[in-house]
Amino acid sequence: MAKIYPLFSSSNGNTEFIGTEKGGILIDCGVNYKRLVDCLKINNIPLSAIQGVFVTHEHSDHVTGLKMFTKNNRIKIYGQKYTLQNLCTKDRVSPDTELVELTEKPVFCGDCEITCFDTPHDTVQSCGYKIRTYDGKLCAVCTDLGHVTDTVRNELKGCRLVMIESNYDAYMLKNGVYPGWLKERILSSEGHLSNDDCGQIVRYLVTNGTTHIILGHLSQQNNTPVKADSTVQNYLSDFTRGKDYIMSVAPVVSKGGNVVF
Repeated sequence: MAKIYPLFSSSNGNTEFIGTEKGGILIDCGVNYKRLVDCLKINNIPLSAIQGVFVTHEHSDHVTGLKMFTKNNRIKIYGQKYTLQNLCTKDRVSPDTELVELTEKPVFCGDCEITCFDTPHDTVQSCGYKIRTYDGKLCAVCTDLGHVTDTVRNELKGCRLVMIESNYDAYMLKNGVYPGWLKERILSSEGHLSNDDCGQIVRYLVTNGTTHIILGHLSQQNNTPVKADSTVQNYLSDFTRGKDYIMSVAPVVSKGGNVVF
C-alpha cells in the first residue's frame, strides 16, 4: 500500500517520500544529507528504496542536500529544463549525476507514474508533481506557488491525496518582523499561498472528491499549525472531518509518520 512520508516541511527545508519501504521517489532534497539519512532511518525507509529525486525548483530549501546525496548515491535527478540547468550552473549536483528533463509526458520511477505541472513562483522554473502509484491511486505535491492557476486546479482535481501549501497567516506576516520587500515577495502572485488561499483550493478539491489533505510548507515565522488547520477547516464547514475528508499538517521534521491513501 502506497504512502506519503512528509519528512521535512517548512520554509527551512522540504522533502517528501512517496512509495513503500521497498521503493519509491523523493520530492525535493531540501536538508543536508545527514539529516535526510537520519530521518529516513526513523521512518524505516532504506536509501536503496529511493529510485529517483524529483525537484520542484532550485530554491535552497528544496535542493540543499542534492550535492551530497548525488555524491553518495548513483541516482537520477528529475526536473524541468531550466531547473536542471540551474542545478548544474550553481554546482548543486555531483558532476556525474544523470539528469532527466521532464516535459508534459509522464515518466515511470519507483513503481509510480509521475507528471509535472507548472506553478507560479519566483524561480527560473517551478512545478508541482502528480503521482499515480502502483495501485492506481493519484496524489499530488504542490507547494511554493503565489496563486492557484487553472493549470494547478485542473491537475489537482481528482487526486485522492493532495499535499498543498499553507504558508502564512496574513495578519502574522503583515505585522511581523520581515522587511517590506520580503513581505511583498511572499504576498505576490509568484510568492506563496496564505492559509485563506489554501482554504479556497482545498474546498474545491474536497468538493471534487479529494479525501486526504496535507497542509505543507508552513512558515515558522508567519504561521502555526493550529492557525493553518483551523483556517482551512473553516472553508470546509459543509463537510464532516474524519468522514468526508482527512486533514493533517506536515511536521517541520518527521518523527516517524506517514499517510496511507
